[in-house]
Amino acid sequence: MRHPYTIKEIARQAGLSEATVDRVLNHRGGVRESTVMEVHQAVKDLDRQRTQVRIGGRTFMIDIVMQAPDRFSTAVRDALEAELPSLHPAVVRSRFHFRETGPSSELIAALDKIAKRGSQGVILKAPDVPEVGTAVGRLVEAGIPVVTLVTDLPSSARMGYVGIDNRAAGATAAYLAGQWLGGRPGHLLVTISRGSFRGEEEREMGFRGAMRNAHPGRSLVEVTDSDGLDATQRDLVLAALERDHDIVGVYSIGGGNAATLDAFDTLGRECAVFIAHDLDHDNTRLLRERRLSAVLHHDLRQDMRRACQTIMRAHKALPDDGPALPSAIQVVTPYNMP
Repeated sequence: MRHPYTIKEIARQAGLSEATVDRVLNHRGGVRESTVMEVHQAVKDLDRQRTQVRIGGRTFMIDIVMQAPDRFSTAVRDALEAELPSLHPAVVRSRFHFRETGPSSELIAALDKIAKRGSQGVILKAPDVPEVGTAVGRLVEAGIPVVTLVTDLPSSARMGYVGIDNRAAGATAAYLAGQWLGGRPGHLLVTISRGSFRGEEEREMGFRGAMRNAHPGRSLVEVTDSDGLDATQRDLVLAALERDHDIVGVYSIGGGNAATLDAFDTLGRECAVFIAHDLDHDNTRLLRERRLSAVLHHDLRQDMRRACQTIMRAHKALPDDGPALPSAIQVVTPYNMP
């Protein structure tokens, strides 16, 4: 039984004599099975407590860098702050760098400033463009682990990704939309905040693939580059609805859902099905009002906890627990809201 502990430590933990522990560890026999189990449990307890000792009293300064609408950035901030007690005995302090839109150069400047100033880790939501990937590389070279959140940068040097399987989420949205519409004819509007976000691109690919297989006769109309901002989104959706009178439903990948519904209302058009992502403040209200059909949600608090723990593992403060699985996709309706 491999372990780093002395016989005296294990004996004290198990409440047994050192001689008994020595017999168990060296397989000398003459010890009851229940006693053997007590020794093994004592080693497991010491492992767990050693982890707590490693992180006890340590402070991790983490930078959260995001390009996203304020409603989502606020949800991320709230989720992280709600999870801080669960990370004890470690202390996590956070600095937030949020922007709704703008050139990649501004985001890269923020990352380079962090690399120069120092940090224990970066949680990042950013477009998947080469310049951002290069900036991530500079962070890692400076000894700062990077974890991507919600949307990935798989070709970068990031340590890991935390979030849902976005392609599976898109396919789930297609299934739900198909079930809602049944045999009703009409086109579906697909709204994307910006095509450079890999997570949104993967959702769209999953949606298109599933719709093509299950409903090959239904056309998809794309609206993009709104950054998920209501003012921009409303104008883009209005223009799409005026061009295409057969749009009967929406799959919202990038947000701006209140503005999308306002565009339908302005033209007196019915939205027969509306599938959205994330239970932010707007979507929670719209779902309660039955303006959204369903929201594809993931536990953002759990994601933030996992992202922080991944950074702790990079600093050897927590043991490696193997490859991370994607976050569970929850289909939320007005009747099962968390």
